[in-house]
Amino acid sequence: MAGGLVLFAAALHVATREVLVLAAVGIAASTIDDGVIDLIYLSIWLRRRALRMRPVPAANLPSGSSWMAIMVPAWDEAAVIASMLRSLTTRLDYPKYRVFVGVYPNDPATLAAVRTVVDHRISPVICTRPGSTTKADCLNHIWRAVIAHEAEASIRFKAIVFHDAEDVVDRHELRVFDHLIPGLAMVQLPVIPLVDPGSRWISGHYLDEFAESHGKDIIVRGALGAAVPSAGVACAIDRDVLAMIAGGTGTPFDPACMTEDYELGMKVAALGHRGALVRIPGFAGGRTVATHEHFPATFETAVKQKTRWLLGIALSGWDRIGWQGGIADRYMLLRDRKSIVAPLLTIFGYVAVAMVLVDAEVSTVVPAALRFDPLVAAQSPLAALLWLNTIALGWRLGLRASFTAATHGWREGLRAVPRTIVGNAINAVAATSALRRYARIRAGHESPAWDKTTHKFTVPAE
Repeated sequence: MAGGLVLFAAALHVATREVLVLAAVGIAASTIDDGVIDLIYLSIWLRRRALRMRPVPAANLPSGSSWMAIMVPAWDEAAVIASMLRSLTTRLDYPKYRVFVGVYPNDPATLAAVRTVVDHRISPVICTRPGSTTKADCLNHIWRAVIAHEAEASIRFKAIVFHDAEDVVDRHELRVFDHLIPGLAMVQLPVIPLVDPGSRWISGHYLDEFAESHGKDIIVRGALGAAVPSAGVACAIDRDVLAMIAGGTGTPFDPACMTEDYELGMKVAALGHRGALVRIPGFAGGRTVATHEHFPATFETAVKQKTRWLLGIALSGWDRIGWQGGIADRYMLLRDRKSIVAPLLTIFGYVAVAMVLVDAEVSTVVPAALRFDPLVAAQSPLAALLWLNTIALGWRLGLRASFTAATHGWREGLRAVPRTIVGNAINAVAATSALRRYARIRAGHESPAWDKTTHKFTVPAE
C-alpha cells in the first residue's frame, strides 16, 4: 500500500512539473504578445500628452448638410425596437438622416412595434424570406432599400451608419461621422456597455473587455496601419465605399457570414481605404461620444454571444479571410485568432496551479515525496518564467482595472480584477462551444443563422 502511494506521488509530481512548464511557456508567449500592444499604446499616449493633442468637441462641429442612412436590422426585437427608435429620433442632433429598419414577414410583433413610432424618417424594410436568416442577409435587404430610396427621393447618402435594436445612440454621432467621412472611409465610435446592477459579474465583465479593447487595442491597430474591424454598431462607412464592396452582386455582405461587422473593416482595408476608431468628447471636458447598450446578464447568454463571436472571427473568419494584408494586418489577424486559444490556455494555467497545490498536499501525506526534486528549482529558467508571468499578470490586471475605472468609475475598476476570473471562465466555455459548432458546420450538420440574444433597452443618465 505504501509503495503504491509513493508511485502515485511520484507520477503526480512529474505530471505537475510538465503541466507547469507547458502552461508557463504558453502564457509567457501570450504575455509577450500583449506586452507589445501595451508598449505601443503607451508610446501613442505619451506622444499625445507631449503634443497636447485634444480633439475638437463634437458639439462644436457643424451640424451637417449631408444625408445619412442608419441601418437597424431587427429580428424578434418587439420588446426594445420602439423605445430605441423613439430615443434615437429624439436625441440625434442632426438635420438630415433616415432610419431603415429591417424586419421579417414572420415577425409581425417587431413590425408592429416599429410602426408605433410615427416619424417620417423611419422606413420599415420587410425581408423577402422568413426569419431568422443571418444578420448579413437582413443588412443586404436594407442596403437595397437604401439604394431604392435614393432613386425615389433624388438624394445621395454620404454615409451608411450601423446600429442594433438595443443601442442608445449618442446625440452627436452623426456630426462626427459627417466631419470625418470621406477623409476616413470607415469611422468606429466606442461601444460602452451599460452597468447592470443585477449582473455585476457576468454582464460586468463586458465593461472591462470593451473598455480595454476600445480604449487601447483597436487604437493600436489603427496606429499600425492595420485594418480596423467594425463593431457592427456606432459605425459609419462611406456610402461609395460600401457600394464598391457590394460590387457586381449588388449586396455588400455575404449572407453566410456570421460576423459581417468584423469582415466589413477588413474589406474596407483590402480596397485601400482607411478606417479608425475615434474617441472624441461630446462637449469640452465631457464624456466620449459613444453608443451605450446592455450586454448579456447570465452565464448561458454570455457564452452564447461569445461563441458566435469566436466562431465568426477566429474560426470561420480564418477560412474566409485567410492571411491577407501586410505584416501589421497579419499580426492582428493572429491576435484575433489567438482568442480561441488564449482562454483555454488560461484554464490550463488554473489546472497547473491546482496540481501544484495537490502535489504539495500529497507530500504531507506521503513522507517519501519530500525527497523528490523540487517542482521549480531556484535560479532555473522555469523559475524566471514564472516570475515573469506573475509580474505580467499584475501589470495586465492593473492596466485593465485602469481602463475600466476611466470609463465606469473606480468601483467598477476594482471589480475588474476579480471579474477577470469570470471572464476567463465564460471565454473558455465559449471557445470549446465555438470549436464544436465549427466542426458541425464543416461537416455540413449546421448552417449559419442569426444566433442573437434577448435584449433590453434603457437610457443612461447624462
